[in-house]
Amino acid sequence: MYDALAMADELATSLSLRGAATVAIAALLSALLIVLLRPVLVRYALARPNVRSSHTTPTPQGGGIAVVAATIGGFYAAAHFSPGVPLLSASLLTTFAAVVLVAGVGAADDVRSIAVVPRLLLQALAVVLVIYALPDELRAAPFLPWWTERVLLVVGGVWFVNLVNFMDGLDWMTVAEVVPVTAALALMGAFGALPPQGLVAALALGGAMIGFAYFNRPVAVLFLGDVGSLPIGLMLGWLLILLAGRGHLAAAVLLPLYYLADATITLGRRLIRGEPVWQAHRTHFYQRATDGGFSVTEVVARVFLGNVVLGALALVTVIAPSRLGNIIALLLGAVLVAWLLVMFARGKK
Repeated sequence: MYDALAMADELATSLSLRGAATVAIAALLSALLIVLLRPVLVRYALARPNVRSSHTTPTPQGGGIAVVAATIGGFYAAAHFSPGVPLLSASLLTTFAAVVLVAGVGAADDVRSIAVVPRLLLQALAVVLVIYALPDELRAAPFLPWWTERVLLVVGGVWFVNLVNFMDGLDWMTVAEVVPVTAALALMGAFGALPPQGLVAALALGGAMIGFAYFNRPVAVLFLGDVGSLPIGLMLGWLLILLAGRGHLAAAVLLPLYYLADATITLGRRLIRGEPVWQAHRTHFYQRATDGGFSVTEVVARVFLGNVVLGALALVTVIAPSRLGNIIALLLGAVLVAWLLVMFARGKK
């Protein structure tokens, strides 16, 4: 018994050290790349204020180049020391190729705007590549026919790619989403809720965002740009599919619930009013909150804490799965998100 406990403790320590090293490598790589790239971005990739903007002065964008490169680089640096990670598997290479493709689409759109239809088609191609690379036996929603599930995953993937872009409208907003979500994913991965490559990818993405956070703190000196928000959405969507594929659909819904609710409700309202949804606007709940008197820091702090709670609820459904427990967790998560949305919509009294 003593030997078994000692071995378990040694394994947990080893996993913790490898996880911390992965986060540190990705964070340092992201920060270093930003320092090297920022002079070029200042010259060629300035984001000028528009109707959607929360900033009032031209600010360089393109920090997502460093985040994506640090995520993939950090992944492969850490994967060499992580047993069970298929470094050169066709599915993993295809997934990362899709991430690079959608990052390229975002970079082109940052420099010179791309028309809506070709942009969506290229995003859809990237999502199709990710879904195609999934194992045939992976079932995120096994209660649906296989082909129905795959089609819905493609549609949902395209939406997820864009909703992260839509929600990236405040300093630290995407940091407040990605860091707690990837931390929760990593914890779940330690309990076997993700395959090894998913666990390492979550750690690397979280670390890369931590490295970016210093430069994006209010008032930001650097934005992600579409080159960052689009591939981050694709990577998060892929990780959530892997999580659901391990039988944790409730957790996969809970983790991004605030982003899903804010973006989806806002899009639905704009469609009902007949507004062109592809044009810049300031009607997301988090934007209405800043217009209503909340500071940027107050908004992102609430989103961050909300995501921590959603992550905790999701973790409970993984550690102690049950139908009743999943329903209760989903209801509590929905109440929390609804409270945030109502608070943001009302503004600061």
